[in-house]
Amino acid sequence: MGVSVLTLVRGRREHLVNLIHGLTRQTRLPDELIVAYMQPEPHRHLPETRFPVREVYIDDEIMPLAKARNRAAQAANNEVLIFLDVDCIPSPSLVESYRQALSERVGLYLGEVFYLPAGAVTTPLDYLRLDGVGKSHPARPTMPKEGRRLEPDPGSLWGLSFALGRRDYWRAGGMDEAFYGYGGEETDFAWRLHDARVPFFWLGRARAYHQHHPMHAPPYPHFVHILRNADYFHRKWQRWCMEYWLGQFRDAGLIAWREEGNTLEILRYPTADEIRRAKLPDTALFS
Repeated sequence: MGVSVLTLVRGRREHLVNLIHGLTRQTRLPDELIVAYMQPEPHRHLPETRFPVREVYIDDEIMPLAKARNRAAQAANNEVLIFLDVDCIPSPSLVESYRQALSERVGLYLGEVFYLPAGAVTTPLDYLRLDGVGKSHPARPTMPKEGRRLEPDPGSLWGLSFALGRRDYWRAGGMDEAFYGYGGEETDFAWRLHDARVPFFWLGRARAYHQHHPMHAPPYPHFVHILRNADYFHRKWQRWCMEYWLGQFRDAGLIAWREEGNTLEILRYPTADEIRRAKLPDTALFS
């Protein structure tokens, strides 16, 4: 089974460089890397690889994450699709683990993600250092050291690192391109996979390391898109997504919303000062 790694890029050149360095150190190299650029020009002077790196372009002022994933999947030449966020550095066994799992049983596989503090990444990559300073997200379960473990909740899908077969991706219809901007498209895709009877698994030996970048809590820079996508998701599924962020917006007096209700109303928009104060320090690993 051939393997295509797919990543989405807007800015983040150094993060992409480190992702590529990680792919060149795999115990089983990918057969290609597809870079879906959400910007008009590619990044130059990227690391050399022993596998082809191909580019697709999605010209849009917003963050067309669903559309970009679909274009990358359409461009892929292989059955195994590994979606890896540009902020993530793959551990050496990631590609091999995802490929082996999919050769044994179809499904959606989720790998562990360690979050790194600022300044953690060195050249060349030092995986012992990354293991030492990285932390797993407190909302994620303990990962199996080897093999797979069934996950009954489709809402567990986070888009930083996951893999599935090309046929299952399209059998579920791909991602809904009516989602635009930040948030919601991955959870929607998870429920579409669930309806297509694709099982979910946590997978051992597929660790990725999330490179630090500026964050806001609450995520005020994405306020409008989160609300729009949450409302669209609710109209599709009669349930909410991104409840944690909606709760933060409600507690700040920005929206009227109840988790058990059917309405989401904007009361006011975050001020420039609120956005500034919501920016987290470099010591923060999670938003």
